[in-house]
Amino acid sequence: MLRDCLVVGVEGTHASGKTTLAHALVAYYRERGVHVACVPEPARNSPFIEEIVVHGRGEFDVETEVDLFAAHLSNQLRTARRHTMIVADKTIANVLAYAWLVLPGGPDGPHGPVLRAMEAFCRAWSPAYDVVFYCCDRFEQQQIGDPYRAKVLDIQPAADRVVRSVCASVGQRVIDIPPNMSTGQRVAWIAERLTSLGLDPTSR
Repeated sequence: MLRDCLVVGVEGTHASGKTTLAHALVAYYRERGVHVACVPEPARNSPFIEEIVVHGRGEFDVETEVDLFAAHLSNQLRTARRHTMIVADKTIANVLAYAWLVLPGGPDGPHGPVLRAMEAFCRAWSPAYDVVFYCCDRFEQQQIGDPYRAKVLDIQPAADRVVRSVCASVGQRVIDIPPNMSTGQRVAWIAERLTSLGLDPTSR
């Protein structure tokens, strides 16, 4: 926990329903009187990503990935400071996983020392998440007018494998959400699981 704040992570590859589920969980617990907020993933507010995706200038580089890594951590810390529960739209290990995928050579390439340092931090930080749920579904990725999603359309299966691999390598245990459920069913399933784990935020 961060300052007595329950930290729930929602993991998975892109287009697996993470963001939809994270916001639905927040709504569910707000309706039950929990002071909860969603920790958004930082890519859509990153000036580095905007330059690459929206304006078509440059490619993913180590500066972009380090900025996303730091922003994700900062978002989580600042949101936890003012709430009793936060739902993180992916974990910091996810940021590392995508850095492995998009940087030349991955951890064996020229930016290997930086990626290994990020991995070491992820390993040290993993206990900050009280529980992480993994979205196993893969939904249609094509969304008209969404250049951010279009940039990574072709790496969804690879991202799924690498995200799982990185989570395991840094000791970030994940609980798979059963596939083929509606968002409402996912929320109910997670709520039941939190209760069974002794993490029900409505009883704190």
